[in-house]
Amino acid sequence: MIPVLSDEDRAKPTILVIDDTPENLSLMQALLKEDYTLKGANNGERGLQIALAQPQPDLILLDIMMPGIDGYEVCARLKNDPRTEYIPVIFLTARTEVQDVEQGFALGAVDYISKPISPPILLARVRTHLALKSNTDFLRDKNLFLELEVAKRTKEVNAIQDVTILAMASLAETRDSDTGNHIRRTQHYVRALAWKLSTHPRFREYLSTSNINLLYKSAPLHDIGKVGIPDRILLKPGRLTPEEFEIMKTHTTLGRDAIAHAEAAYGIELAFLTMAKEIAYSHQEKWDGSGYPQGLAGDAIPISARLMALADVYDALISRRVYKEPMPHADAVKIIASARGKHFDPDVVDAFLDIDQQFHAIALSYGDSEVDLQRKLQYASIAISP
Repeated sequence: MIPVLSDEDRAKPTILVIDDTPENLSLMQALLKEDYTLKGANNGERGLQIALAQPQPDLILLDIMMPGIDGYEVCARLKNDPRTEYIPVIFLTARTEVQDVEQGFALGAVDYISKPISPPILLARVRTHLALKSNTDFLRDKNLFLELEVAKRTKEVNAIQDVTILAMASLAETRDSDTGNHIRRTQHYVRALAWKLSTHPRFREYLSTSNINLLYKSAPLHDIGKVGIPDRILLKPGRLTPEEFEIMKTHTTLGRDAIAHAEAAYGIELAFLTMAKEIAYSHQEKWDGSGYPQGLAGDAIPISARLMALADVYDALISRRVYKEPMPHADAVKIIASARGKHFDPDVVDAFLDIDQQFHAIALSYGDSEVDLQRKLQYASIAISP
């Protein structure tokens, strides 16, 4: 029959004694019962079972020479199990050779007491190791709490960033009748390209896992500057005049500056906003130097902007516009291939050609519904009416 423990007993540290000799179990009972709650096992297998049972012992006194599995094996199993690895083990044994002691400590024991037992030494060492365990448990629990809090706060910060970015990008999208799910599609295109290029010698240093995640997070802000373009130009259902095009081109600078102002207000540089500025400012640059706003060429164009440039053009080709019908995927692929080394970085185009079916699948997954298209067309007609 299991005795009912008093509140005082529950407050006492629990010690498990594993020893096959009844006399030794009785001795430990007599020495320790006043200050500790005791559990006993007369073989290693039973000792392991008790060590796993709740409430677990705070310390284990372990004999070495036992039938079945010996104390060394018991200690090894305890230390290899994450459920019991933090329980301190003290060997109690008549084996006193140096190699025996070395083996005990090598297996993870915290102490080694020789038989016959000296009660004052046993009690002193038990108290010492229980105090050490208490301090260790406190620090481990505090570290775990702090790790969980950091993970929670990090998750919250990332969620706030993602929601803010999507809200800002969606605001720009509502003013442009052409975009639809453009920002979502380009976000996934850019990530697919980045993963494809992440092992390429020219890109692997830049396209780390963390940078790919930042690219995915930053990509929706590439057209944020369109918020500052007048509706008569942004929503014009046809070719822009040279003067109108010059105004449209300013969306790159407007986008970069808007992000820079937000970053300045925050007071520190943020990696994802640095990348967002690159993308917003330079995604209209071309490999041959004929793009805008700076006329950058080749490797002078940030990698993030080079990936966005191809994603942006592909999506424009396959999407319906007020002045054109959507182009079939195969035709869009041919146009991008023909712009290799002109509009686009040759290696980026090669990567795209290897995964063009992924682009097609993304386009189908995030296609614009007829309802969305009609709504945006209606908004456009209202916005540009006199």
